Amino acid sequence: MARIERPYYPIIYVRGYAMTKDEIVQTTSTPYMGFETGSTKIRQAQDGSIVKFVFESPLIRLMKDYDYRDIYAAGAESSDRLPARSIVIHRYYDEADPVFGSGKTPSIPDAAAALGKRILDLRERVCGNSDADRKAFKVYLVAHSMGGLICRCLLQNPGVAEAETRALVDKVFTYATPHNGIEVGGINVPSFLTFNDMDNFNRDKMSDYLKVPADQANTLGNSGFPPERMFCLVGTNSRDYAVAHGLSALAVGQMSDGLVKIENAYVIGSPRAYVNRSHSGYFGIVNSEEGYQNLVRFLFGDICATGRLDISALPFPPEIERARKAGKKITSSYYIETTVAPRGAYTYDLTNRTTAQESAVRREYSQLFDANGNLARNAQSPILFSVFLDTSKILAGSEVAFSIEIAVSNAGYEVDGALFLKQHIPGEYLFRDTLVLFAKRDDAGEWKLRYVWTGQNWATGPKATADLQQLSQKSIGIAQQDPTVFTVPVQSDKGFKAELNISLSPWS
Repeated sequence: MARIERPYYPIIYVRGYAMTKDEIVQTTSTPYMGFETGSTKIRQAQDGSIVKFVFESPLIRLMKDYDYRDIYAAGAESSDRLPARSIVIHRYYDEADPVFGSGKTPSIPDAAAALGKRILDLRERVCGNSDADRKAFKVYLVAHSMGGLICRCLLQNPGVAEAETRALVDKVFTYATPHNGIEVGGINVPSFLTFNDMDNFNRDKMSDYLKVPADQANTLGNSGFPPERMFCLVGTNSRDYAVAHGLSALAVGQMSDGLVKIENAYVIGSPRAYVNRSHSGYFGIVNSEEGYQNLVRFLFGDICATGRLDISALPFPPEIERARKAGKKITSSYYIETTVAPRGAYTYDLTNRTTAQESAVRREYSQLFDANGNLARNAQSPILFSVFLDTSKILAGSEVAFSIEIAVSNAGYEVDGALFLKQHIPGEYLFRDTLVLFAKRDDAGEWKLRYVWTGQNWATGPKATADLQQLSQKSIGIAQQDPTVFTVPVQSDKGFKAELNISLSPWS
């Protein structure tokens, strides 16, 4: 039996919410409860065209790419010792199936308590009596939808599990979890809606089982679990969520995955990525290449890269600028779009926030500048991305390479409260280009970073390579281990100016 080898800890998958008895029976009738579900369809373009692309499923890919194994043998869960690279399904819904249990659906605290026992049992079966293995033992929790709330309940509710059990959780990865509850028609699911346990997503009830105030439901509270070790994958495709013949997506509305609104799908302070996937179905977030690539880089990668855009100049069109200088009140807002992909990717992005997918960062002019056009002291500079990279996946050269497409556009101007339409050009960008970064650590452990803007240069051409230069270091407050921060100037001929501050840190 192989010893435990970081970072390849056992993975426990926690599935999401099953609403009806039929859905519960359907899920308990499958061995992997959705983690084995693959797909053959991806969206290619905004016109709705579809490309055939075979994604075998997270389960099979983990087996093929990282030598993980399930724990089944001879028609049951294996009773033998288990390898460290095991994939375990937390079958908390079995109790709700009359064939396997009492027929009563467990509460979230009950499911979390059972998860804690599952972790301790897994430690026994992986480590046996080896003191070295028991000391090294950790688990990864991977969860879809409500499963993420079960994981958080385990970590945050001291009445569910002992501190020793909680300390065995190394990282948590959530797909489309309603960390801040579910809203229908803009209203949080009411607490009196106990039918089929739908009140599990009411913030007052969440505050009880997560042990946080209701207005802080999407925080880890006093759990002590570091938010940077909980990754939140956020879906942005509401149109392809077909549950209830599309009525769910209609009720929840746009800027969601069809069930969970974008703004409710992450934990405050956690790294997160945005992908154009729906909550489930053929275009679902779990059975997606985007989900898998984020999952394995977060679990097994060795670099964390975070980008923050500090805008120093937001120019107005000439006619708007003349109105501002004439003393008229100008109101405007902006969309900031970001797409990040590693070198070699052609069927997925690690994160994709665009206006077309209703997931772009939005900032009002007043959140960045005062009425005189001076940078505000408390300017709300947006975090554009937090992605994880893996040097073992380098296919060319010795550097990790990834691209960052950045676009900044105006959402509209108002002059003294009236929309400025006469000269407005829809879709006009203040800035738009793609930055390619090449990063590596030298023999002394120092980060070296090269970059090129691809609007005028080939990313891999000799001219681009000759023009690249190392960036200056700068200290900014990003919660990472030993971060090294570089600054890339971002500007356009229209007068837009900003700095993209990129923090690189080792990740384990």
